[in-house]
Amino acid sequence: MNENLPPCPQCSCEYTYEMNALVVCPECGHEWVPAEGGADSGAPAEQVVKDSVGNVLKDGDTVVVVKALKVKGSPSGIKAGTKVRNIRLVDGVDGHDIDCKIDGFGAMQLKSSVVKKG
Repeated sequence: MNENLPPCPQCSCEYTYEMNALVVCPECGHEWVPAEGGADSGAPAEQVVKDSVGNVLKDGDTVVVVKALKVKGSPSGIKAGTKVRNIRLVDGVDGHDIDCKIDGFGAMQLKSSVVKKG
């Protein structure tokens, strides 16, 4: 354990480690950018969202759905290869961290694990 690294903000695990500019929790897999000046600096930690292949996503990116998705109330669903433009990163419910609008389906939230940067 490194005494200078903060515990995980999600599960409070104290065995966090550094990976490039991020701090990683080995128990829950949460990754975050440590706040400058310690945990009491008052600034919220930067949210880091990665796609299915590890690319860091940001607001306004275009992504491609990598696997077919079922959509409640829709007979067809979203096909793999569907391009989604101008995404917005959010703190979503149940791992849905991308807010977007998909042609033919409207506004919805997606998980970053089912898209890749396109």
